[in-house]
Amino acid sequence: MTPPGRVAPRRLRKSTTREPIIQEPDVHEAAETPEGSVSAGSAVSAEPDATRREAGVAESSRANRGWWDRNADEYQIEHGTFLGDDRFVWGPEGLDEVEAELLGPPEELKGKDVLEIGAGAAQCSRWLAAHGARPVALDLSHRQLQHALRIGGSFPLVCADAGDLPFADASFDLACSAYGALPFVADPVRVLREVRRVLRPGGRFVFSVTHPIRWAFPDEPGPEGLSVSGSYFDRTPYVEQDEAGRAVYVEHHRTIGDRVRDVVAADFRLVDLVEPEWPAWNTSEWGGWSPLRGGLIPGTAIFVCERD
Repeated sequence: MTPPGRVAPRRLRKSTTREPIIQEPDVHEAAETPEGSVSAGSAVSAEPDATRREAGVAESSRANRGWWDRNADEYQIEHGTFLGDDRFVWGPEGLDEVEAELLGPPEELKGKDVLEIGAGAAQCSRWLAAHGARPVALDLSHRQLQHALRIGGSFPLVCADAGDLPFADASFDLACSAYGALPFVADPVRVLREVRRVLRPGGRFVFSVTHPIRWAFPDEPGPEGLSVSGSYFDRTPYVEQDEAGRAVYVEHHRTIGDRVRDVVAADFRLVDLVEPEWPAWNTSEWGGWSPLRGGLIPGTAIFVCERD
């Protein structure tokens, strides 16, 4: 079994003052790593065991921070061309923000303070900056942020936990997360409440996740991925663990109803739920996402939320 998602997370650091903590990761290693190579420590010594079991907040955070630090190089090599350096893509279907305008018309982004959560190499933040916004790119993984520095950009990078954002209340006009953080956290309401806290009144948060229906199907791009193999209602996390039983990767399942209730519990107002259709131009496969499956069942769910 392979995980339903693995498209993009991040996080860790606590601020008692709630002022922004801008961390500039050491770029030496990223600058010295040849294009297409994998840095030391990017591979695990043995193939982890895949299972379904409970995993709490701390275990999930630790496991996923380690996984993304080890696998950031491979991820950027494999998916960097599709993601681009300064493109804002909401998921494997290729829905582009320039067309979707889920954060609003691009011409209205100028001067807006925007927080990108689970930024990875900060492709979305780079696109936002090109449209005149003032983005801050936040990620769990130090190594992912090194790739952001490698590509370049004049906006801040923050290595921090999405469940404990190191920013003052009402710091941002908008927030976004393209497959970042929320699929990988044990307490999504905690993350949503933190995002609401740092948004100004009237602020919008848009986030995309693996469509929950995918958890009932095998994570395969071909015909074998079209038959139900498990219960959609089984919320038991997907966990990869080492020989000692320590989690090295965790992904959490929420049903569509759960996601809606999470949004409401965080005192957001849900204004739209987008299920992108697979476009004819996209012939790419990305894990379990493919033209075959994308033409039959949704692969991504995008939640558009506003703070009153």
